[in-house]
Formats: sequence, structure tokens, C-alpha cells
Amino acid sequence: QVQLVESGGGLVQAGGSLRLSCAASGRTISSYAMGWFRQAPGKERVVVAAINLSGTSTYYADSVKGRFTISRDNAKKTLYLQMNSLKPEDTAVYYCAAEWDYSGRYYTNTYEYSYWGQGTQVTVSS
Repeated sequence: QVQLVESGGGLVQAGGSLRLSCAASGRTISSYAMGWFRQAPGKERVVVAAINLSGTSTYYADSVKGRFTISRDNAKKTLYLQMNSLKPEDTAVYYCAAEWDYSGRYYTNTYEYSYWGQGTQVTVSS
């Protein structure tokens, strides 16, 4: 099992930057594919970015390509999301997720992940 705790959210003006962190406790994360999702009020939870267990393969939603960067430090058991050029439409609760993996792929659907953090609020003002 792995427990996930997100941090780094907050209020930022449009055009600003934030870096989210997801700290894992329990087992090492080196055997887990991981991802960042977000959920805006009244909307479904959707994938923002995903990364395979070694960090060699990544996925980004079209809405964040070129602005967000997902990365991981398996030694520190931490997943990151660097968010630049933030827009008001990026406002949401951001969740990290993990799924045990042996294939080396990443996952982009909520139902594919077994472990979730509690979320961190990101608010971008215009």
C-alpha cells in the first residue's frame, strides 16, 4: 500500500507558477505509475499529466501541454507537477494518484488508479 499527500496548492494570479508535490509513504513508488488529476466544481475528475514508473514516458492533457511538467524522484518518493503560465481555467482541486505497475506504461483514466491523495486546491485569479 502507498499513502499520498499533496502540497503546494494556493492562490496565484494568471500567468504565475506553482509547483505541486505529492509525497508518498509506505512502499517505494518506484513500482508505481503515477498521475495528476484535477476536478473543478461541478465537473468530472480528469487527467492532467501522467508518468510511468521510471519517469521515461509522460502524458499531458492538451489543455496543459507546454505549460505543465510532471516529474518524479523515486529516491525521495515524491511526484511533482510544475505549473507555469497558469490560467483561470486551471482552477481546480488537484489530486495525485498511483497504481502498481509492471508494464512500464502510464495510465490516464481515474478507474485505473487504486491510490489517491486528498487533493490540494489551486486557484488562479484573472
